[in-house]
Amino acid sequence: MEYQARPISNTFSKLRRPFDNPVSFVKPNPVFKPIPSKHHQPSSLLYDPANVLGADKIAAINNAGKIVFHALGDTGGINGTATQDELAVQMENQLEAAAPADAPAFFFHLGDVVYYNGISSDYKPQFYEPYQYYRAPIFAIPGNHDGDNTVYPGDPPDHESSLTGFFLNFCTPTRVPSPESPYRYTMDQPWPYWTLQAPFVTIIGLYSNIDGSLDKPGAHTKSQHQYNWFVDQLKSADPAKCLILAVHHPPFSLDAVHGGYQDILDAIDSAAAASGRAPDAVFTGHVHNYQRFTRTTGSKQCPYVIAGAGGYANTASSMHQLQRDRATADGSFPLPFQTTIPDLILENYNTVNPGFLRITVDAQILKGEYFINSFDNTPPPAAPFDTFELDWKAGKVA
Repeated sequence: MEYQARPISNTFSKLRRPFDNPVSFVKPNPVFKPIPSKHHQPSSLLYDPANVLGADKIAAINNAGKIVFHALGDTGGINGTATQDELAVQMENQLEAAAPADAPAFFFHLGDVVYYNGISSDYKPQFYEPYQYYRAPIFAIPGNHDGDNTVYPGDPPDHESSLTGFFLNFCTPTRVPSPESPYRYTMDQPWPYWTLQAPFVTIIGLYSNIDGSLDKPGAHTKSQHQYNWFVDQLKSADPAKCLILAVHHPPFSLDAVHGGYQDILDAIDSAAAASGRAPDAVFTGHVHNYQRFTRTTGSKQCPYVIAGAGGYANTASSMHQLQRDRATADGSFPLPFQTTIPDLILENYNTVNPGFLRITVDAQILKGEYFINSFDNTPPPAAPFDTFELDWKAGKVA
């Protein structure tokens, strides 16, 4: 099946999905901003975490027989960082309290690091200060707001090209002290889309641009540079490691604002068919809540997880709610919930609390835990809100 990004015509209004449909209609005029030509893509987009963790830490992870890391997206506190700060403290406490083998090795950010338009001056208040006490490295993929240099109301004028702030803070040639913080160095990730080759896990990070496309919509397949790279990464990924896909825009979502992104879904499915390998798990952000789906393809089950309540949504009313079932009095539906896609089940969701993921991966099992906080300064619960396990070798979710 040949992948082709394809806008669908509807020039008058956004089409409303049925409440149980997790994929939105494609925008007729999607916004796409190419990575500026002043940045030169390196020959390899692979990253060895030993560059930042050091050989001793990598050896300790291998000796422990597992790797642990945090993940969440949509953190930028343009409206105040109180929620982001509380989540950071919660993550810091997990780092400090854990035995060495259980301490998260890094935090993988799922995009929208700063709001609204990725300007470099926003990194100090929205990124470096909230995470100044977090002692593990932070990797990232860009979200739409990291690449969108449109000036929004209330945001300072932006004369920078797309992704300027992201390149200055996550893609420097070598790690150097950040000019915005005395505590954290910049990161030397190779590119906005890239692959982290860690012990026990390979994480392919994609850049889904402004409106949820890997490459310019409508471009011919030969011009789909990121998609073609994605296929190559799936082909070459170590079969002895769990394979995680991280992308900002979710392919599935039952929320009432965005929904899932058809072009991202098509890219994942087409790349899996072309490469002969599909991701074992998919982690996304963009939607400001938590949703966990199980997708069954043939005999393989794959968790698709949205963790986009990382701090931008700083009140309960600013969280993204799910579309309502208008056939019921309160609009709710039972879990697990069958979507309009026959092989896609919503297993759990949270639209009232901010939160983050703690992921543990070993030679056979991926364990996911979603921890929540609150908007009213009450102590967060010690136990996770949601827990799931994936036998990634067998492709079975428990």
